[in-house]
Amino acid sequence: MKHFVSLESGDHLSREEFEYRYAQCTHIKKAELVEGVVYVASPVRYEFHGLPHVQLATWLGVYQSATPGVFAADNVTVRLDAKNEVQPDLLLRWDEAQGGQSRISPDNYIEGAPELIAEIASSSAAYDLHDKKDVYCRCGVKEYLVWVATEKIFYWFCLENQVYVREMPDAQGIIKSRVFPGLWLNVPALLMGNYKLY
Repeated sequence: MKHFVSLESGDHLSREEFEYRYAQCTHIKKAELVEGVVYVASPVRYEFHGLPHVQLATWLGVYQSATPGVFAADNVTVRLDAKNEVQPDLLLRWDEAQGGQSRISPDNYIEGAPELIAEIASSSAAYDLHDKKDVYCRCGVKEYLVWVATEKIFYWFCLENQVYVREMPDAQGIIKSRVFPGLWLNVPALLMGNYKLY
């Protein structure tokens, strides 16, 4: 029988051991396994995480409400492979019946890569733009969005030939999703704190 073991940033664990420890550590609100290494989230700030998170969640939620077969989720566990179990800030996925590449497991987690993942990063040095980006690319997340709110930078990456290519806004400041028809984002409005994002 297993005994209680703590969960700390930097631990090297299998996905099974990570899930066991995470379930035991009820005081931990968010932890991820990236390439077999544990990352325990720090407390989050209002202006640089909480507010941007709600803006993107509202944008994706409105899109979901108008698009049959599409589902958005907030901070849900995603089992990408044997060494990577993440909890992205937000995601958007096509239902399996609509050709989506992820599925809901019998124990109610997402398995496989959602089509779109969005993260709010603490800085451009954060693992969201490095280790996690590499994992998302390798596992087939088709669109990866990172808002570095502290630096007022927004990245939108699209998967092309197994490599992420950064999408740039058009002349009006708009980026249009390649995967979700009608999902547009007004990047200048987003960075200025304007809630009219599309």
